[in-house]
Amino acid sequence: MPTYLYETIPTDKNTLPRQFEVFHRMSDKPLKADPKTGLEVKQLITGGIGIKLKGLRRSTLVNKLSPAATACGCATGCGHRH
Repeated sequence: MPTYLYETIPTDKNTLPRQFEVFHRMSDKPLKADPKTGLEVKQLITGGIGIKLKGLRRSTLVNKLSPAATACGCATGCGHRH
C-alpha cells in the first residue's frame, strides 16, 4: 500500500500545520480530517523514487537476423504477424 502525506489546515494563524503519513489503498478516499486533532487536512503531492534504467548503448550490437530484432517476430522482417 502506498504512503500518503497529509497536512492539517489550522483554523487560526498561530497554529502551525501538522504533517503526518497514512498508509491506505489507492482506491480508498483521501482523508478529510486529521485522526489525531480533527482538523481539516489536505493531501500533499511529493516526489517519489524514480527508477531510471539504462537503455541500449551505441556499442551494443544487434543481430538483425534474430527473430527478436524484427517487428513481426520473424527473421525476414516481412511486416506481418504469424
